[in-house]
Amino acid sequence: MGIERTLIICKSVHHQNTAKVAQAIADVLHAEICAPEDVPYAGLDEYDLIGLGSGIYFGRFHSALRHWVCEMPIVPSQGRRAFLFSTSGLPLFWRIWHSPLKSWLQRKGWDVIAEFHCRGFDTVGPLWLMGGINRHHPNDRDLEHAASFARDMLLRSHPC
Repeated sequence: MGIERTLIICKSVHHQNTAKVAQAIADVLHAEICAPEDVPYAGLDEYDLIGLGSGIYFGRFHSALRHWVCEMPIVPSQGRRAFLFSTSGLPLFWRIWHSPLKSWLQRKGWDVIAEFHCRGFDTVGPLWLMGGINRHHPNDRDLEHAASFARDMLLRSHPC
């Protein structure tokens, strides 16, 4: 099963960290990028793959993305595929932070085929007092890793 049409649902608020990552992935997959509030559930049948991403806020994906997934109808098991991506100031715990959204998607009938995370400039909460952390992230290297992540998904979908 190849990747024909991809939709990336992204919420990037403060410094556009995640929007940069979404664009790097979209450039490889020739994907559309939309905010969760602009994506009707009925239109998901048009896509072979959806990507969902946001910054991590106090250990969680953006509330708009979480709400969109929570309200999503259950799909019949027909190979519906998704991937997750995020940015955060403290990347050590990204797998833990991805886990709830990944579980919600799986309960809705989606197969989460891949996950990506990188550092992002973070000034949320008390971090703004000291000028934030990871000021220069995502950088060119991070964005190349995001593009490589997307190429790997293409290769897994087209093994020959």
